[in-house]
Amino acid sequence: MNILIVEDDKTIASGLEYSLQQDQFSTVLCHDVASAKKVIAEQLDQFALCLFDLSLPDGSGYELCKMVKERSDVPVIFLTAVDDEVNVVMGLDMGADDYITKPFRIRELLSRIKSVLRRYQKQPQAKAIIEVDGIRINTLEGKVYKHGDEIPVTALEYRLLLIFANHIGQILSRNQLLEQIWDVAGDFVNDNTLTVYIKRLREKLEDDPKDPTFIKTVRGLGYKVGE
Repeated sequence: MNILIVEDDKTIASGLEYSLQQDQFSTVLCHDVASAKKVIAEQLDQFALCLFDLSLPDGSGYELCKMVKERSDVPVIFLTAVDDEVNVVMGLDMGADDYITKPFRIRELLSRIKSVLRRYQKQPQAKAIIEVDGIRINTLEGKVYKHGDEIPVTALEYRLLLIFANHIGQILSRNQLLEQIWDVAGDFVNDNTLTVYIKRLREKLEDDPKDPTFIKTVRGLGYKVGE
């Protein structure tokens, strides 16, 4: 499997390359946004996963993540020295799959990478169009419509909605939802975050968010969409 590494610290970058190659991964290394954008534009379909440093000399890992997610559903993990809620939420909203703070142990990073890759490999092949209860999801465009009108959703809201859409009529527990969205080893995982995103989806998709009929709460068990 091929991994794109974008890291401006040459010592860290060399260590990452060596460790990943020892673990049977192939790597392509960039040290700045400009060179990474060229690689993404020309070779994105060759990568199984991207590792992006958040702070780069000519920009940010955020813009690289945005570029990747606009083109493909290749998983992205951020590497950063910054560890605060604002940056975590911003990264997740842009579609990042995990977030690890420097300094990190290489074994922990390898575990995170393998966990994200397993999660993507387990995902069933999505239908091009999914429709349920007046909500239509165009998976090829990554867009959501309610009664024909496009509803803007963040990357993480979209991923949560897709989980429900791929399990129509099934009750999903909070733990099941968390495990499918984030790496359970991530220190940003908590029940409150899930509650916030379900609330946001209801506000956008329900006729009456206070009395939801699309994302139904099954008391004591979890949530369900459709019958």
